[in-house]
Amino acid sequence: MPRYVGLDPSTKTGFVVLDEDGEIWEARELEGKGENPGRMHDLICQVGLLIQPGDRVAVEGFGFASQRGFELGGIGWGIRLNLFARKIGYTEIAPSQLKKFTGSGGNAGKEEVAVETYKRWGFQHKSNNVTDAYVLAQIVRAMHEPVKLIKVQQEVIQKLRG
Repeated sequence: MPRYVGLDPSTKTGFVVLDEDGEIWEARELEGKGENPGRMHDLICQVGLLIQPGDRVAVEGFGFASQRGFELGGIGWGIRLNLFARKIGYTEIAPSQLKKFTGSGGNAGKEEVAVETYKRWGFQHKSNNVTDAYVLAQIVRAMHEPVKLIKVQQEVIQKLRG
């Protein structure tokens, strides 16, 4: 049974696993312990332990407007390097594609994404990172399963497939 994983890498990383029917197997926020660089290493290792060979993974692309760009870049690249070393492929999803896939538009704020995610799939979580990870998992699931999509979702999937 395939697992579709959404990852929103951050100091508090959103992690969601869906099955082929879109049922939630896991939805949580991960946080490293201690001080950097140990905290970053702990977080990267936590993510690595949760992802299994054969998982289909979507990772949110880098947000370049962040004030903590170096730290977030380290976490994001650390997770990607962990996947690479384990030969686990992943699809990079731009933040604007994630927002568009919810139906809220590519420039939507976090609150609007959360509302649209709830309206579309009935999913809500207190963490925006987990909400984003949920949408990422839905995107990678839609790339591999016969999922009914609205026009903007079809556009996102077509662009990702190149």
